[in-house]
Amino acid sequence: MKTLDNLQQFTPPVRTLMGPGPSDVSPRVLQAMARPTLGHLDPLFIDMMEEVKLLLQYAFQTQNTLTIPISGPGSAGMEACFVNLVEPGDKIIVCQNGVFGGRMKENVERSGGIPILIEDPWGTAIDLNKVETALKTHPDAKILAFVHAETSTGVRSDAQQLCKLAHNHHCLTIVDTVTSLGGIPVKVDDWQMDAVYSGTQKCLSCAPGLSPVTFSEQAIEKIKQRQQKVQSWFLDLNLVMGYWGTAAKRSYHHTAPINALYGLHEALLILKEEGLENSWQRHTQNYEALRIGIENLGLSFTVAEADRLPQLNAINVPEGVDEAQIRARLLNEYNLEIGAGLGSLAGKIWRIGLMGYASNLKNVSYCLKALANTLP
Repeated sequence: MKTLDNLQQFTPPVRTLMGPGPSDVSPRVLQAMARPTLGHLDPLFIDMMEEVKLLLQYAFQTQNTLTIPISGPGSAGMEACFVNLVEPGDKIIVCQNGVFGGRMKENVERSGGIPILIEDPWGTAIDLNKVETALKTHPDAKILAFVHAETSTGVRSDAQQLCKLAHNHHCLTIVDTVTSLGGIPVKVDDWQMDAVYSGTQKCLSCAPGLSPVTFSEQAIEKIKQRQQKVQSWFLDLNLVMGYWGTAAKRSYHHTAPINALYGLHEALLILKEEGLENSWQRHTQNYEALRIGIENLGLSFTVAEADRLPQLNAINVPEGVDEAQIRARLLNEYNLEIGAGLGSLAGKIWRIGLMGYASNLKNVSYCLKALANTLP
């Protein structure tokens, strides 16, 4: 039993993180986070904030002025999009093909909006025909919300076509790119995405705790035209932009997570040095190596190949195998973490991540060998 008298310094073991996130953090990022803390209004820190904004524009492939990291995990970025853009009575079309589409629906309801739910089976991509039908049926809908890379299932949906459908019907879009940013193409300007949020702990190889977001001019205009105050003071972008606005003048809003932002700055520098296209290609190549190994072990994938995320793979648990016991053995005997299934897929799949710094052939080989030694 732990008491105050027997507590000691916490020293975590070195794990290989190949689950749905967080992913392994680059040593460069960890070193950056250990640098001396500055004040959140220090001119040098404000200069670094401007660089973070510039680097995020590169990662998102956008020129959006309102491109910043929200102080909080990806869920805070999601909430920031919904509480700023959704007003009471707004009809919002929400696509759900996994856990995180369901969280979008919850955000719509809590913001006073009316969710129009489009459901697809877990493990399949969002059906474009269903979306088009919903948009035609509800011409007064304000927003189409969907998950680009569904973390709970490892499915990629066609963000470009979904955004095109939305704009053809005069809808804005809210898009979850938590697992996709840095791992597969995310082209905010080319695809005309309006409100986009992500996380730092997946393909960016940074520590959890920040949520990059970007908003189009159309989305900003909708926020400015709100009839009611944003229900969240902390996430009200009208206030947050006073701090993240221009380097010339910053007003106090909250104490930014300074050292976490050092880490994000370093992670984005690493992404820029590698090049976005090279990062996308690396994730795909390592997936191909994993795919061959998984199939050689006699295991199968849950998601059709055309819809799979290279950075997050859902693997069917063989009949008669205790999936939790396998994960426990991998963690205890190999210091290797893979993920369990969620919701309707709980107990039926493993989720193997190849995200960011963890996406390399050494990890692929290690994971396959550990699985081969652990499976009955």
